[in-house]
Amino acid sequence: MRSMNELGNDLYTGKTSFPFVGRRKLWFIIAAVLVIGAALVPLIRPVQFSIEFTGGSQFTVSGLSAPDQTVATDAVRTVVPGANTKVTTIGTTEGEQSLRVQTDQMTDDETRAVSAALAEAFDVPAAEVSSSFIGPSWGQDVTRQSLWGLAIFLALTFVILALYFRTWKMSVAAIIGLVDVLVITIGVYALFGFEISPAAVIGFLTILSYSLYDTTVVFDKIRENTRDGESSGRTFGESVNLAVNQTLIRSINTTVVAAIPTGAILFIGALWLGAQTLTDISLSIFVGTIVAAYSTLFVAAPLYSLLRENEPAIKARDARVLAARERSAVEVRRDA
Repeated sequence: MRSMNELGNDLYTGKTSFPFVGRRKLWFIIAAVLVIGAALVPLIRPVQFSIEFTGGSQFTVSGLSAPDQTVATDAVRTVVPGANTKVTTIGTTEGEQSLRVQTDQMTDDETRAVSAALAEAFDVPAAEVSSSFIGPSWGQDVTRQSLWGLAIFLALTFVILALYFRTWKMSVAAIIGLVDVLVITIGVYALFGFEISPAAVIGFLTILSYSLYDTTVVFDKIRENTRDGESSGRTFGESVNLAVNQTLIRSINTTVVAAIPTGAILFIGALWLGAQTLTDISLSIFVGTIVAAYSTLFVAAPLYSLLRENEPAIKARDARVLAARERSAVEVRRDA
């Protein structure tokens, strides 16, 4: 069995090659199925947004030893029957835990009654129960600013890549790859009922930056390989495929190195410490890092090759390369 060094060397020299470009129709079909499926998931299971986006009331019960989340739900519903509640254990301090209870926005009287009900249900002083609320206008402002941040990020990405690589087609391929990452990641959130919070949005922007970095490295190698023209003896698609294979081991290593610590933060933060902010950020980065690696290799690079191969200059160059290859094959057969 070959070592990773041997495999990397074979991929770099072209001795071993994975058909990223040659089988791009298959990869595009798989990508389309994933994107369409991810886009349809919210129709079946709506995306869960945190209180910062939707607005509502929040109660924090401190000084608990082994809190039962159902007790909190029952306490709230004794005051407001049928209330929508979300209860989360948010951390441990010196052996004591706290519960965060989020509900739809309540009136002042309901807030005081729920605070008293929670204090009684958990047998803690009233001072251990704090309450706050977020109005719907503030949530709308958070949503608007998040969408603006995403739009500005994508616009700047398009312009910078077009200037750096001197072709808008690389920008198009990269942007489609980024959108692919974002849609699938949000689809995963909706499918498993994960909540999208401001911390998760920060994670989304982080994974888009990671995906952009990974794509830029691969595209830089593509530009280097395609610069040689006919002297390389490869068609444009073959040069693109070689570049992706040459950076494959690096992409895998980068993804593993990024996913392992993020996964550790996710599971330790979520299952052990109950740190919700750590969970929100690490979850989006963990999922997005894996999706970003797939998108760069199977979507962005093959798509760029497709966009360029029909250019007259590229088609003429590929035809000359193939003709020269055929002449060489005929001469070999003749000599044999």
